[in-house]
Amino acid sequence: MTERRPILSGSTFEEQIGYARAMIDGDWVHVSGTTGFDYPTMTISDDVVEQAEQCLRNIEAALNEADCTFADVVRVRYMLPDRTDFELCWPALRRAFGDVRPAATMLECGLADPRMKIEIEVYASRITA
Repeated sequence: MTERRPILSGSTFEEQIGYARAMIDGDWVHVSGTTGFDYPTMTISDDVVEQAEQCLRNIEAALNEADCTFADVVRVRYMLPDRTDFELCWPALRRAFGDVRPAATMLECGLADPRMKIEIEVYASRITA
């Protein structure tokens, strides 16, 4: 039987909305759209770059719990309410994904909380070459 296991971060949003930070489904790890909240304190910076860096720390924690790293990411989706903020985040995103080069999409859209300036979603494969 294929392993299917949720990964929880402790974010109050997971409990309030009814979802997991990530879901392991066999060889795939689906990481939910992740924002720049620091989950233990449920605080968020006003700075988009700091939010992007916190998103990546949150995603990295979920990937690690699934026995993955950024090197296993095959797909990434960036969502921002203001597309002009995206380029400011490129150095942080390049540090995480520059060697991996996953398929990627950037969308300009509203996010659930007006304090959120970026949300990142990834898919990773636990199959190693």
